[in-house]
Amino acid sequence: MAGRRKRRAGREPSNGVDESLLAEGEPGRVVAHHGVAVLARFAEGEARQLWLQPDQTAVVGDRVRAVGGRFAVEPAHGVLQRRDARGRERTIATNLDGLGIVVATEPREPPGYIDRGFVIARAAGIEPFVVLNKTDLDEEGALGDRLEEIYGSSAEVLRVSAMTGEGVDQIRSRLSGGRLGAFVGPSGVGKSSLLNVLVPDLDLRVGALNRGSGKGRHTTTTATLHELEGGGFLVDTAGFKDFIAVGLEPLEAARHFPGFEIAASAGCRFRDCRHRSEPGCAVLEAIEEGTVAASRHRAFVQLLDELDSSPGRS
Repeated sequence: MAGRRKRRAGREPSNGVDESLLAEGEPGRVVAHHGVAVLARFAEGEARQLWLQPDQTAVVGDRVRAVGGRFAVEPAHGVLQRRDARGRERTIATNLDGLGIVVATEPREPPGYIDRGFVIARAAGIEPFVVLNKTDLDEEGALGDRLEEIYGSSAEVLRVSAMTGEGVDQIRSRLSGGRLGAFVGPSGVGKSSLLNVLVPDLDLRVGALNRGSGKGRHTTTTATLHELEGGGFLVDTAGFKDFIAVGLEPLEAARHFPGFEIAASAGCRFRDCRHRSEPGCAVLEAIEEGTVAASRHRAFVQLLDELDSSPGRS
């Protein structure tokens, strides 16, 4: 796991396997992880189970080269990581091109969830986009308009409904041409429902909202990869109750925070500006001029405070 910790945007082949397999093995991609083995899909759609060797790691999205039951993992980019509730680092998927941050009118995402998702994705070289599901419940499009106002200049905001099918083709188009994407979002926002629409023969179990808490029940327990019509691929992830960043530095948050792009492009006086109170900060100047909302800066400072107090930082 040391390699995964050091490099989010890219990752070297895992140890414990003869890397000559990379030159002579049959190419495939990991589509599911089953503890001591992975399921990999090869040419013509053939799927085979491959056993992990001691000290070998592989996750959904990894490209592999296999000979018989032995395999090696190719270098990866777009590595999505998170911390679990116990503070342990987990690699969820690799080789991601896009990250769909799924939200809904109910249940609402935890404060800062979308901002954190943007920063984590961009720092890993993954392009984020926002998916507003359950638009049939968004009366007069109020939430969609609000998301457009905040994030529209930073990324696409797709308004979709798994219930009616509205806008779902936008997701297929977003991932067409062999692009690999993943959905993240709090339980109950409808990630599994969207996958059932995108992959009709999938039939994922869909959980209902808990009437008492208004929160969703987790229905996915492991990441799995699915092929979409149009040539794209989508990873279903275990329910992300919240995003806890792995190895993310405050300076990366300053570089990748959504809504600061135009202001930051003007250039701050200091290259390592964290947009807090530094003199000559282009973001702070934009706030004074009214081109960046003060509320967005407060959200940014909250994220910086979270990173400064995260595990592993003194």
